[in-house]
Parts: sequence; structure tokens; C-alpha cells
Amino acid sequence: MRNDHVTLRSTAVFDLLAPQAPAVPVQVELRYDTRDPYAVVAAFRTGRAGWVEWVFARDLLADGLIAHAGEGDVAIRPAVDDPEVVAIELSSPSGHAVFEASAQELADFLDRTYDVVVPGNENLWVDVDDALTRLLPFDMG
Repeated sequence: MRNDHVTLRSTAVFDLLAPQAPAVPVQVELRYDTRDPYAVVAAFRTGRAGWVEWVFARDLLADGLIAHAGEGDVAIRPAVDDPEVVAIELSSPSGHAVFEASAQELADFLDRTYDVVVPGNENLWVDVDDALTRLLPFDMG
């Protein structure tokens, strides 16, 4: 399976929420790559300057569709007032942002990742020798 590399991409629009201001639509590309089968990447369009990428666990996304999940830099939860919306909260030393996204779009993307790598089988896609080669220094002496 390690040689059957697959990358999934899906585009969406998340609403950036700000206090006392209308929501701002932000283009987001969701990516899933079998070379890192435990992770999902959300790349946020920041205007002409480019993209800001956040990497988080695929399980966090799945859990956040059902109930509040995440205690660190990324938290995902169903919206309080609308079951068709998911809130995604991102925190970093540079700032804090809250987005709302379609629960159905996120669930559809997640289902596509499950079609490629069944939950619980992620380890079959990890090349441990390759990972160790990248982690260990070349010169051990």
C-alpha cells in the first residue's frame, strides 16, 4: 500500500467570524495524503499573499463533527444553533480565529478519506524505515 500513494483535495468556503462584523468568506482547500494517513491539511487562502496551512488529526475532524473535540491549537465542534454547521477554532501565538463550515461538506470529505484509508488501517500506509531515515542523522559517529 505504501506505493499506492493518493492525495485527495476538496475546496470549500468557510466563514471567518469576527465580533460585531459580518462573516467573511474564506476559500479553503482540504487535503488528505496517504503519505501521512493520520492527518488532514486545511489550507486557508489569505489573499494574494498565498495560503496558511493547518495540519490536524483526521480523527479530530471526525470527532468534531459529533461533539466538541480538541484541546490545543485546533478545536472543532458542532455549532450550538445549527446542526448543519461546524465551528473550527484555530489558535496560535499569532492570533485566534473561528470559522464556520458546512458539516455535510466536511463529512463528505472525511468519507472520501475513509474510502482510501479505512480508519484503523493508517499504520499500513506508514513506511517506518523511511520515517526513521528522515529522523535519524546520517552520521552516527
